[in-house]
Amino acid sequence: MRRLPSLFVSHGSPMMALEPSPARTFLAGLGAHLPRPRAILMVSAHHDAADRGGRATVTASPHPPTIHDFGGFPDELFAMRYPAPGDPALAAQVVDLLGAHGLTVTADPERGLDHGAWVPLSLTYPDADIPVVQLSIASNAPPEWHYALGQALAPLRDEGVLIVGSGSITHNLRALFSARPAIDAPAPAWVTDFTDWVAERMAAGAVDDLLHAVELAPHGHDNHPTMDHILPLFVAMGAGATPFAAERLHASTTYGLLGMDVYSFG
Repeated sequence: MRRLPSLFVSHGSPMMALEPSPARTFLAGLGAHLPRPRAILMVSAHHDAADRGGRATVTASPHPPTIHDFGGFPDELFAMRYPAPGDPALAAQVVDLLGAHGLTVTADPERGLDHGAWVPLSLTYPDADIPVVQLSIASNAPPEWHYALGQALAPLRDEGVLIVGSGSITHNLRALFSARPAIDAPAPAWVTDFTDWVAERMAAGAVDDLLHAVELAPHGHDNHPTMDHILPLFVAMGAGATPFAAERLHASTTYGLLGMDVYSFG
């Protein structure tokens, strides 16, 4: 079986499911350029172990429900469903793999797929016919923990599992809601300076720098006032091949402030 890459996708606003944008167009065509996976493991910024007393979980429902974990959006968005099957056997394998590396994760038979998972998947795999399992981040754990999480999951890539970290390369909602820019607004320098730095460090294979991008990159804290949306990037990086190899598949912004970069590893 052909080894799959690991991916990082920026999922932006839930409205990407409805509104035209360069990122939406890219994700809608991405599946055709990838080997078809037997299953998908999503690591979403919106599934956070820190919100659950530090208990990291992986979804184990055979039929995970679609979670509409947002408010103030059109009814059309709330009516959307992504009825992909789950994969309890894969969830159990994830628990075992991570446990063997000293990373405690438990299976959750009830939790479904949040918008960090189903919005990009509804574009890339619209038929919802590939099993999906979702793993939590832990925003109270450091970047190195998430990188190690990805490294522990890497063997799944040889078994037809597509590992996808879903977050956002920039994510400052306070600035977004304050400015309320148009969907095609140009990106300010404080956004592009950060994304360009990340791209340069990716090309250089500077893993340690990237793990501390929020501290080291220009305007790091402005683009990530909280860590939740960059942590899935580190999981995807860890799951990539050794030696480190990154490819920037897509770069754009939505509303000027939400960087929509997509990276492939391995």
